[in-house]
Amino acid sequence: METTLSLPVKRWLEHVRVLAEEIGPRGPTQEGERRGALYAKEQLEGLGLQPQWETFRSARSIFHPHLLGAALMLLAFILFPLGGRVTAALAALLSFTVLINEVLELSFRDNLFRWLVPKGQSQNVYAILPPQGEHRGDLILVGHVDSQRTPLIFKNRTWVKIYDRFTFVAFASFILQAILYTLAAIFGWGWAWYPTIFTAICAVLLAAMCIQADLTPFTAGANDNATAVGMVLTLTEEFIRQPLQHTRLWAVISGCEEVQHYGMIDFYKRHLSELKSPRAVVFEMLGCAGPAWVTREGIVVPFHSDPQMVALAERLSADNPHWGAYPAKISGGNSELSDAVRFGVPAITFFGLTREGEAPYWHQRQDTFDKMNPTVMEKTWQLVHAFIRHLDQENLSDASLP
Repeated sequence: METTLSLPVKRWLEHVRVLAEEIGPRGPTQEGERRGALYAKEQLEGLGLQPQWETFRSARSIFHPHLLGAALMLLAFILFPLGGRVTAALAALLSFTVLINEVLELSFRDNLFRWLVPKGQSQNVYAILPPQGEHRGDLILVGHVDSQRTPLIFKNRTWVKIYDRFTFVAFASFILQAILYTLAAIFGWGWAWYPTIFTAICAVLLAAMCIQADLTPFTAGANDNATAVGMVLTLTEEFIRQPLQHTRLWAVISGCEEVQHYGMIDFYKRHLSELKSPRAVVFEMLGCAGPAWVTREGIVVPFHSDPQMVALAERLSADNPHWGAYPAKISGGNSELSDAVRFGVPAITFFGLTREGEAPYWHQRQDTFDKMNPTVMEKTWQLVHAFIRHLDQENLSDASLP
C-alpha cells in the first residue's frame, strides 16, 4: 500500500534532492560543503529568519590523526632495539604519546594530533526561532551538511564489522606496546620488542587503511546526511507556522562532522553560555531505515543518549505502534550526540539504523537520492514532530513546579 506523504515530508524530500543531486558531494572544508551550507542559509532566510554564518578552522580528514598515530607507533617499534634502555624509554614515551592522543581524539578533545594535521576553513549556519510565549528552555536541532569519503572499510556490512573489531584490537595492541616498552626501560627487557611485532603489523594496517580511505571520492551524502539537514530545515518551517510555546529553537546546520565534529564543538564553545536549560536533538541518516533513536554510540569511547529523552521516545513509540519505532546502538561510529554530552547538554540522536544496528549506505558511493524511502521518512517525521512537541510541553510542566 502506497504511503500518502504529508506536505512537510514532501518539502523534506526536496531539500534532500537538492543537496544530494544539485550540489552533490560535500567533503569537509571543500567547496561542496560550503555550497550546502549556503543553501541552508538561503532557505532559512526565505523563512524570514536571520541565519548566522560562523567560520572555523577544521582538519580536512578524519584519517589524518590516525595515520600520524600509526606512523609514530611504527617509529617507536623501530627505535626500541637500537640503544638499550635509553631507546626503550624513548619508544615508551612515543607509544604513550600516541595512546593518549588517540584517546583524546576519539573523545573529540583537543590534542597534539589536531594541532599537526592539515587544516581548512569550514562553517556552521544557525538560526534562532523564539517561542510564542515565555522562554523557558532551549532546544538545539542538529544536522551536519558534510559528507564522507567512500573507503573500503565501509564497502558493506562485513567490512564495517571487520573495521569495528580491528579498531579495538589495534587500540589494545597500542596499550600493550606502551606498557611493555615502559617495563623494558625499567628492567632492561630486550625480549619485550618481539611481542610488539603484532603491534607494528596493526600500525601498518591502520596506516594502509587511512591512506586508502583518503584516496577515495566523497559520497553524494543523500542519507548521510542531507536527510538531517532537510529535517532541520523542514522542522524550522513547521514551527514558524505553528510555534512552540516555551521552547526557543536553534536550527543548526553544522560543518565538518565527518572529521570528528569540529563544527558542533565550535558551536558549543561559542554559544553554550547563551543557552537556557538546553537540550539537543541530533539527526543522522533518516532516509532509509527506522524510525530509531540511539541509546549508545562510540568508537572505543562510549556516549549515551539522555535517559529522560530516551524514556520519552519509548513512551511515544509505545503509544504509536504503527510507527514501528525502536531503540538502536551503533558501534564504530558517532553522531553529534557526543558533543552535547561533553558540554553537559542532555541530548538524543534520531538515527536511521536497522534493528540490527546497520546504517544503510554509510559512507558508500550508493548513498544517492534514489535510495530514499518515503514511508520510513513519513513515520520518522511523525515521531520527531511529536517528540519535540512533548519536550515543549515538559517546559510548560516544569515551570509549574514549586
